Amino acid sequence: MVRRPVAWVVAVVLFVEAFGVAALNWFLGIVVGRQDMSLAGLDPDTMSASSKIGGIVFGLYYALCGLVALLVAVRNRPPAGFGRILLISAAVVHGLLGAFVWGLVGWTAFLFMVVVLALIVLLLMTYDSPAEPTDAVPPAAPGPENDGGTDDGGRDGGSKDEGGSPVTSPPAPTTP
Repeated sequence: MVRRPVAWVVAVVLFVEAFGVAALNWFLGIVVGRQDMSLAGLDPDTMSASSKIGGIVFGLYYALCGLVALLVAVRNRPPAGFGRILLISAAVVHGLLGAFVWGLVGWTAFLFMVVVLALIVLLLMTYDSPAEPTDAVPPAAPGPENDGGTDDGGRDGGSKDEGGSPVTSPPAPTTP
């Protein structure tokens, strides 16, 4: 099956991305702090602290999403409740970031975001269970009047399911 390997890959990618986002924002915070330049009257120390805090927050967010994917991989069960909402929000974030990085960074960053988006969506979709089919008529118990045979010489194809009851309905009664 493809479910568990996809969940493992998503978990690893989100953990690496969490570390990368936190490290990049921390580095940018250090660079802004050392420049001692004001941007629209903002204090450089405030901008540096904001970049570092933002990096930690987004890093923890991606790490939490990675933890959800890791739990899905270990348990081999679909994400439910808050974990499913986290993974859906991570997919939305990657879609939006992919749209932004196309123009700001380039097509390689866009490609990375789209691949991660596709992996998250694949993780969410492979664990969806199809709707259970419901039978309108319960299968009839085998007996002398319903032994699974046909009285038309086998012209209906004789297809039967595993329970022994015919797949086609019995012929309608006729009036004399």
